[in-house]
Amino acid sequence: QVQLVESGGGLVQAGGSLRLSCAASGRTFSRSPMGWFRQAPGKEREFVAAISWSGGNTYYADSVKGRFTISRDNAKNTVYLQMNGLKPDDTAVYYCAARDRTFLSSNYYYTENAYDYWGQGTQVTVFA
Repeated sequence: QVQLVESGGGLVQAGGSLRLSCAASGRTFSRSPMGWFRQAPGKEREFVAAISWSGGNTYYADSVKGRFTISRDNAKNTVYLQMNGLKPDDTAVYYCAARDRTFLSSNYYYTENAYDYWGQGTQVTVFA
């Protein structure tokens, strides 16, 4: 059974940092694009960041560009999201996602439909 398990969320003061991890099990995603999305209370889930299977290409939402960094360790079947300069607006449940296939046009990294597997989410709360 394929599982994506997020960890690293928590409560942090504005300006602080957190590092989220997403560990995959049940199959390897070393050849799969992976991404992070988030959902704030009362809002729809939105794209945060994504990374190609090799790690050579990364994509970010404008709202996190320059503050968040996505990376992956294919040997560990894990993707990370380093979040610096956190703001109260970053408060949300953060979800990890993985695609079943390798190929993905760059235009589609930002879309939920591109991903086949999802984690249960980890809460990030940023207070002023």
